[in-house]
Amino acid sequence: MPTDPEDAGGLRNTLYKKETRSKRRMTPARRFVWKIVAAIGVFLIKTFWRSCRVVRIVGDENMAAALAASPSVIPVYWHQHQIFCSKYLFDQKARGLKLGFLISPSVDGDIGVMVVAKFGGHSIRGSTTHTGARALRDYYDALVKQGLSPSITPDGPKGPRFVFKPGAILLSQMSQRPIVPISWCASRATLFQWDKFVLPWPFSRIVIAVGEPRQVPRTLQPAALEAWQKDMTAELKRLFAVARDTLEAK
Repeated sequence: MPTDPEDAGGLRNTLYKKETRSKRRMTPARRFVWKIVAAIGVFLIKTFWRSCRVVRIVGDENMAAALAASPSVIPVYWHQHQIFCSKYLFDQKARGLKLGFLISPSVDGDIGVMVVAKFGGHSIRGSTTHTGARALRDYYDALVKQGLSPSITPDGPKGPRFVFKPGAILLSQMSQRPIVPISWCASRATLFQWDKFVLPWPFSRIVIAVGEPRQVPRTLQPAALEAWQKDMTAELKRLFAVARDTLEAK
């Protein structure tokens, strides 16, 4: 049984030991409290997921094809769509997908590590805001050496919203692993104005849409990077429209 939250997700990352913005350290008392908080969080998430009903997954064959062709993939979705895209990805464990999440190297981030581990996921300790270059390196190691599929929100928690940043594209170029875009829509949901995060109401109907795998060429020129960003932005918007239209047709 691992005793260090860093090990709980099954992936050790050098970044966690080297860089953290907080001077606080994990103590036995804090670890005990964190475990309680994580257990409550897992219970609430599972209860919420069970209260909603996924009525259709459009393009599920795209994920199956990507996993059949590659040992790991790069799932991407907007930060605002975390809640059901992550559920869909956790459900892909039966297909061999080892899902990873970038989690803050701070002590508070250990709660996220514990939660992710409870769902069978893996943690990559780092911050796209403060340690982006190292996070990209660690994403690469996770993809290529660990066979991990890191979940990436290309607009990030701090935005700008619905802008596809280049990280996932560069990672696909470096690792030669495909990007798999995902979106979803709910029959009823609350949209939080400050970051547009979508929280479906209990007992909502959910449609998930999965796009075709996109492999960035190894020889991608810098001038073509912006075109890829625009294309991936358009694809995520298209997938949301597919999910919405499918839901309305039911």
